[in-house]
Amino acid sequence: MERVVTRNIYQAKQALYRGMAILPDPDLPNDKEEADLSVLGPNIERLWTYGGSLTKSHNISCMTWNKKNPDILAVGYGEYGFTNQKSGMACCWSIKNPEYPERVFKVPSGVTALDFSKQNPNLLAVGMYNGTIAVYNVRSNSQMPILDSNETPSNHLGPVWEIKWIEREYHAGEERSENIITTSTDGKVTQWMIRKGFESVDLMKLKRVGKKVTVPEQEQQQQQQQQQQDQQQDTKAQQQKLRGEAFISRNAGGLGFDFYPTNNNIYLVATEEGFVHKCSCSYNEQYLHTYTGHTGPVYKVKWSPFVPDCFLTCSSDWTIRLWHSDVTKPILTFVSSTKSVNDICWSNVCATVFGAVSDNRIEIWDLRSTNLDPVIISNVSDPDVRLSSFLFTDNSSTLLVGDSTGHVTVYQLRNIAEPSTTHVQALRDIVLPMPSGGQSLTQSNASITSNGPER
Repeated sequence: MERVVTRNIYQAKQALYRGMAILPDPDLPNDKEEADLSVLGPNIERLWTYGGSLTKSHNISCMTWNKKNPDILAVGYGEYGFTNQKSGMACCWSIKNPEYPERVFKVPSGVTALDFSKQNPNLLAVGMYNGTIAVYNVRSNSQMPILDSNETPSNHLGPVWEIKWIEREYHAGEERSENIITTSTDGKVTQWMIRKGFESVDLMKLKRVGKKVTVPEQEQQQQQQQQQQDQQQDTKAQQQKLRGEAFISRNAGGLGFDFYPTNNNIYLVATEEGFVHKCSCSYNEQYLHTYTGHTGPVYKVKWSPFVPDCFLTCSSDWTIRLWHSDVTKPILTFVSSTKSVNDICWSNVCATVFGAVSDNRIEIWDLRSTNLDPVIISNVSDPDVRLSSFLFTDNSSTLLVGDSTGHVTVYQLRNIAEPSTTHVQALRDIVLPMPSGGQSLTQSNASITSNGPER
């Protein structure tokens, strides 16, 4: 009954969401002329909000769509700060009832990451602030997970900031199996296999990378001579100091990862120290590449769904950066505010469109139009509301934004140009290095990009 009532209330908005015609209300007069909204330019329109008394004042930390049913949305509720920690929740919402979730799983620690399985769409993997991961069966109302890592000796020692189900083929000819991959601030990227319980293996232990400083040759020689003298004077004391520094700063915290779209043996990892590392599941001792450019922690890294070698990152240094996997410096840098960029997401409809949220505003970028400013900017009027999560829908031109008050707001994109037949090639032309004799994209855009504050 509740679904029937809410469907009547939200019929017009849900029709827009699905790209269907809006049924006129026979009880209302139909003599009003519709305004021409195209004159407003690109903008977003609020459709509805997932939330209520149950989720009030719970920060939204993550969101994910069900791989089989695109009407099911899983939302994680958890605080980011250590001093603000409290119990968390993972809720499954349906478009059929935006006012109350279909499933509610309450957990002792804040939820920081979640993802639905592709092979078994009823399984929801949840990562928590205390380092625990758990798997819930959304077909059941039971609050108990079917698996968790509480008693596993290899449990994470820090918050789990990213969790994904990844299908991998371990040997030629074998059936692809689906395992859980996680990363945490304890510096580990871990693969979890489901046997009689959880079995884990570390794919990578993230090591800190020293920042390279270029100095003139003469100055470098003087420094080397001075270092040799210092070593002769107090070699023992210096060795003890070096050992202490290496021990304290050994691991780099992982904040996010994404696997290569066409090869699930290759993945990118975003770290607290501002680097992005390209890694292979076959090598757990060294990085394939290290991408430098950010001056603060990198929160998210996302491969393009249309151009496999292209990816985006966002950081606390106020910037979004566009990269090509063969170039260790960013191709483009986008700066439009003086706030950290908390989340990014590629559009599933157009290759040149992506969205992002900072603390107080929503941004939609379209590289076909300009790479200097977003085509859409929507500011939050309430200074107490902090935007934390961003997600495009898979089956329509709508987007979802989660905030610190426990609300997920659904918006529709309006007056955005339809993707042309060359939109994929347009992105390739932006990220691929120019032929010899031409100026590199990094150099050509140096004058129009700027970095955030040094940390």
